[in-house]
Amino acid sequence: MLPDGGADDEERWLAEGIAGVQQNAFYMHRALDSNNLKDALKYSAQMLSELRTSRLSPHKYYDLYMRAFDEMRKLEMFFREETRRGSCSVVDLYELVQHAGNVLPRLYLLCTVGSVYIKSKEAPAKDVLKDLVEMCRGIQHPLRGLFLRSYLSQISRDKLPDIGSEYEGDADSINDAVEFVLQNFIEMNKLWVRMQHQGPVREKEKRGKERNELRDLVGKNLHVLSQIEGVDLDMYKETVLPRILEQPNVDIKTVLSQLMDRLSSYAAASPEVLPEFLQVEAFAKFSNAIGKVIEAQVDMPVVGAVTLYVSLLTFTLRVHPDRLDYVDQVLGACVKKLSGNAKLEDSRATKQIVALLSAPLEKYSNIVTALELSNYPRVMDYLDNSTTKVMALVIIQSIMKNTTCISTSDKIEALFDLIKGLIKDMDGAQDDELDDEDFKEEQNSVARLIHMLHNDDHEEMLKILCTVQKHILQGGPKRLPFTVPSLVFSALKLVRRLQGQDGDVIGEEVPATPKKIFQILHQTIEALSCVPSPELALRLYLQCAEAANDCDLEPVAYEFFTQAFILYEEEIADSKAQITAIHLIIGTLQRMNIFGVENRDTLTHKTTGYSAKLLKKPDQCRAVYACSHLFWTDDQDGIMDGERVLLCLKRALRIANAAQQMANVTRGSSGSVALFIEILNKYLYFFEKGIPEITNTVIQDLIELIRTEKQSENTVADPSTEAFFASTLRYIEFQKQKGGSIGEKYEQIKTT
Repeated sequence: MLPDGGADDEERWLAEGIAGVQQNAFYMHRALDSNNLKDALKYSAQMLSELRTSRLSPHKYYDLYMRAFDEMRKLEMFFREETRRGSCSVVDLYELVQHAGNVLPRLYLLCTVGSVYIKSKEAPAKDVLKDLVEMCRGIQHPLRGLFLRSYLSQISRDKLPDIGSEYEGDADSINDAVEFVLQNFIEMNKLWVRMQHQGPVREKEKRGKERNELRDLVGKNLHVLSQIEGVDLDMYKETVLPRILEQPNVDIKTVLSQLMDRLSSYAAASPEVLPEFLQVEAFAKFSNAIGKVIEAQVDMPVVGAVTLYVSLLTFTLRVHPDRLDYVDQVLGACVKKLSGNAKLEDSRATKQIVALLSAPLEKYSNIVTALELSNYPRVMDYLDNSTTKVMALVIIQSIMKNTTCISTSDKIEALFDLIKGLIKDMDGAQDDELDDEDFKEEQNSVARLIHMLHNDDHEEMLKILCTVQKHILQGGPKRLPFTVPSLVFSALKLVRRLQGQDGDVIGEEVPATPKKIFQILHQTIEALSCVPSPELALRLYLQCAEAANDCDLEPVAYEFFTQAFILYEEEIADSKAQITAIHLIIGTLQRMNIFGVENRDTLTHKTTGYSAKLLKKPDQCRAVYACSHLFWTDDQDGIMDGERVLLCLKRALRIANAAQQMANVTRGSSGSVALFIEILNKYLYFFEKGIPEITNTVIQDLIELIRTEKQSENTVADPSTEAFFASTLRYIEFQKQKGGSIGEKYEQIKTT
């Protein structure tokens, strides 16, 4: 195991090793240039001694090894030239290098000369290779031994006695080539496995990471095996594969998983091969193989089994995209493996489950297809609460991205079962720990989803709304303010489509009518008002009242207004919220044209009463003069009561005057005259509408009142108020200059 040391120490050790390699390589090159074999061997052995270090991690050791490897290629060329010239026979050279002092440099030199020995063909390649692979057993240190055998594999890969090779020997030479590669692989695998058991337990994770860095080094032997031309199917089945699979730590599931991944990638890139996959029944074979592997390895971790199913599902979606029964079969097999387990706690297994569930969404780009998979929700049930939410968001994002329209109530029932982690509290869930911004984003996603639910058939759309209502009303006080508005406006869309239809609601199975939908809306908003979220509930009641107005349903509209007033009286206590609410009520009531005289009088009386009872005088004033619009509406016959308009404006003036006096008492100054100017603008509005009670004399008196108030010593000068008043007077002059009837009306009003 590596000694303890920080990154700086390891960098220093590597630098020292590289310096040693470079220094001895320099003297080796000088010896090579002078054809001094003795010194060349001496300095090359000293250079290779730097690889005896145990202080470097695999990554750093690789850097040092590559420096030495580059120099050894030059030494091999020198040996080849020496034997070609006859200065030294390759047999003598093979014996000579075995006198090096240390085992590791000796074996590197032996492998280098062995490469030259095979190339000279003075001895059968199989004999030299067998000798080398046996001699390398002299190094049992895992890291040093792995790199030594990797060097042997690299220099011998083009010198194997393969069929058609220049080094081919007798009829059994192919067996010798396979045996050499397998023997080297087996010995490397032993060294690799041994790394796992060296060192203290506390460094197990670190050793695991180092072993992962060396996997490719061991696996290169398998790549060499795959390049041997003489290995046919029979030899692979009878000799190669059994020898590989009997090795310790051979992860069958990884081999099988990667095989499926490669084949599915091949199928995706070459569609013309798909008939061949169908012909050999590839899905059935892989499915059976996975079942046998999982059955044989009873202690296989869940993550391993799920990984296999992810690969099988990927293969299925690429090779058999039209076979939903295959996809559901894979999911069902995964459920069977997970059965008996509680919620998954292994983060790696959870990640694989998310990949398993995401694959059909990515392939079909349509959640409706996924909803046809009966085992899809059963797999989701094994996710913990937080991951269930993540998966639910993935599903919603897929719907949004592909603008999927879900148009039947049964599909929506299935969908909401999948995303239940977002729409209601799960057992053991701790929503209080969730970041507010994350929670808002989750609920806004659900709200956007509701708008994607649509069906042109009115009856089915009503069923959809009832299904959505059933689920979201389970959401609790934190969720309802986000989700109820979406449901309300979706229902109001259906109301607009049904506008003009009527009918009594009798029994449960009734046709979709506005009355039926308004009943649902009333129940839904009532749940919201109990959260409590009274301001939002009031807004929604007023929206429904306006929709009922357009449907000529006076009792329904009156009931919604009644509920809005109850909320205002009993639930809305904040003064700012009251101001907003009363102006919303005024604006909505102004647009209503369905009420009879009695109902309208009741509502307008209530509204003006609430306006005059606001906390602050300026707010009272503005609400009261806004109420004047309730008594004069151009496009509504019968709502033209000039006397009550004038009454509202006079009352607003009295409140404005009271506000001035109160300011004078409390602050020693009357404040600005902005309220009077605002009221003047209301007078001008109704003056132009032709209300008989609003005369030019009344307007002239108000202008003079404003001037008097401005000149009062108690009035505070305010540039914005001055500009407002000046702008109002300019408007009067502008109207005068228009001429005609408008000019005549304004002619007698003096602005100077």
